[in-house]
Amino acid sequence: MPETVIILGAAGRDFHNFNLLFRADPNYRVVAFTAAQIPDIEGRLYPKELAGEGYPQGIPIHPETELAELIRQHRVDRVVFSYSDISYSELMSKAALVTAAGADFLLIAPRRTMLPARRPVVAVGAVRTGCGKSSTTRRVCQILQGWGKKVAVVRHPMPYGDLRLQAVQRFATYDDFDRHGCTIEEREEYEPLVEAGITVHAGIDYGRILAAAEAEAELIVWDGGNNDTPFFVPDLHIVLVDPPRPGHERLYYPGETNLRLADIVVIGKVDSASAEQVETVRRSAVELAPGADIVLAESALLVDEPERIAGRRVLVVEDGPTLTHGGMAFGAGVLAARKYGAAQLVDPRPWAVGSIAETFRRYPHLQLALPAIGYSPRQMEELAATINAADCDLVLFATPIDLARLLPVRHPTVRVRYEYRDHGEPTLEEVLRGDALAIMRWNA
Repeated sequence: MPETVIILGAAGRDFHNFNLLFRADPNYRVVAFTAAQIPDIEGRLYPKELAGEGYPQGIPIHPETELAELIRQHRVDRVVFSYSDISYSELMSKAALVTAAGADFLLIAPRRTMLPARRPVVAVGAVRTGCGKSSTTRRVCQILQGWGKKVAVVRHPMPYGDLRLQAVQRFATYDDFDRHGCTIEEREEYEPLVEAGITVHAGIDYGRILAAAEAEAELIVWDGGNNDTPFFVPDLHIVLVDPPRPGHERLYYPGETNLRLADIVVIGKVDSASAEQVETVRRSAVELAPGADIVLAESALLVDEPERIAGRRVLVVEDGPTLTHGGMAFGAGVLAARKYGAAQLVDPRPWAVGSIAETFRRYPHLQLALPAIGYSPRQMEELAATINAADCDLVLFATPIDLARLLPVRHPTVRVRYEYRDHGEPTLEEVLRGDALAIMRWNA
């Protein structure tokens, strides 16, 4: 009899693990996915068109709160953990729940789910959500393009819509975002790259996605999500650590795994961290990735019309995942408001409605900033309603995209962005050039 399996997930890594390790293996029978971290992704089916011949009805996706009952109901043999950015204490609590219910708890080695590529791969990952991967990915692409390389980015999955339509996605124009019905979270990751003239590939079936990227690029940049490990075998693995959260590089899964696999460690945000914080994460990098090169970097603020902030009561809207499961209390927007003399940071909680209010209840550390949660049209409407209800003089949008283009906002707005900037030497480009083995393959 095949082993009965449940895959714990969050609409991304879970589907990839299933596709590679379980879909075509008759020794296993996956009876369910569970969903966590991302709102409104349970209650769907992993469709039969993607699940394969062994699953003619598809595979149901349940809330993770039903896990223990599902184990008992299906007499599950094995539960496979398949999502990212979780503290070790919470991870082991889930392991305790699973084993008490009667199933084994499995963590899969990253190499087992890394696809080999015909093109060179540079992977960008991190030890936590919100370390600055996106701006680093853009800088890596800029460097490689400057060397005359044709680059494509493959992004970690964010399949929050109709899964049958999201198996293989390609984004090269703004029309592509509308055609695929992208959420705020997807746009935040894809738009800045497309604006820079870089094609982005994403979806669910990463074997087919990799083939599509290989067909149009000389070199592939893997842009990781949260602190997940790469889906492709990297020729160079760049991992960011976060000085404002010193010690987290040793406390979260699979962030520490990423760090131990790093070829290059980028210590980001040194412009907003203390010397002691920077030294703490440097010591971790030296100990856990002893062969890696270390680069110092800043997250340089780019503020449209900063003079409009001074003396104003400001509502700050920050990148959603960074504040929620990333655990940050604030980001670039709050830093910009303080730097340019805002009279007051408006508390968004009294104005929150619907799922936005629920987000504040779930993440009580949030007080200074409103997370830009928009995983569905309903959430986007609730986000706009929260912003418009707030008693403020100015809204500071500190997300990777211009939300004022997507949301009907009645208040004046100012946009805040940030970009990668080297902090001293060696620079990221110098370190990339210094990897002789990778350069040999790139020049082959």
